[in-house]
Amino acid sequence: LLPDKIATEQQSVVLVKRLLAISVSCITYMRGLFPESSYGTRYLDDLCLKILREDKSCLGSLQIVKWIQGCFDALERQYVNWFLLFPSLLNLQTVTELYQFKFKYKKEVPQMDIISNEVNYVNGVCSEDVTQASRLLIRKLYLLMQNLGPLPNDITLTMKLLYYSDVTPKDYQPPGFKEDGSPGDLLFDGNPVNLRVGSVSTGFHLMKVRVTTEKKRMGTVQSNLVEKNGPTEISHQGLDCDEEEGSTKISCLNLAFSQEEVIGPKKKRKVSEPEELLLNGGK
Repeated sequence: LLPDKIATEQQSVVLVKRLLAISVSCITYMRGLFPESSYGTRYLDDLCLKILREDKSCLGSLQIVKWIQGCFDALERQYVNWFLLFPSLLNLQTVTELYQFKFKYKKEVPQMDIISNEVNYVNGVCSEDVTQASRLLIRKLYLLMQNLGPLPNDITLTMKLLYYSDVTPKDYQPPGFKEDGSPGDLLFDGNPVNLRVGSVSTGFHLMKVRVTTEKKRMGTVQSNLVEKNGPTEISHQGLDCDEEEGSTKISCLNLAFSQEEVIGPKKKRKVSEPEELLLNGGK
């Protein structure tokens, strides 16, 4: 499921793409957005993972898979700066939850520093440490999703990419995306709280994950994940003030649906038998 070692840029981008696919799958599954048939099953140690696949019986999940593959293209080209996924209240311009994925790329090509006792280091980064950080990120995301209260039933799901404008061609559009003509700021519904999920740094890429949710949905979320209460209006240029920003360039088409129509009333997910997954972009 995850590369055994990260010694090349290709191995690094495979890891980042798979982490993104696993994370989005976890979010959509644990938040009850798509039916069980839209997911396959994989195991990471003792953790059962549900991964989105091309389910032609569910157009919503099929669209999400295509969006993720479009983001893979931007990742490979080192264009994408931010990946945003957010459900909004249906027919309202208010965000009810926000999932942020921040990407950075090394300016210089890393070099292999040490190979000792079959442990690989790239610019001082140990492959084993990268793998452990990846596992920890996934576990923390699953733990967070398990402890959040349910979303409203009627929502619109939006995926948006922000770019490093100094390297991204003006006419670049990944598959499945279109230019974004909406206002730059996101108006949050309720009292938002920012949560740190984690980060993974290889010798080639950095990926950080944060979640903003309504305070009332917090449940038993660990206090060490909480950053601080956020503003009700979230600016793209202020998502993560300690990082350099890109410019908003494109947005995908929104998905509008009712959870009641998709999976019925919210209920405990059950683990199904293992089956083939759609992680083509990570191969």
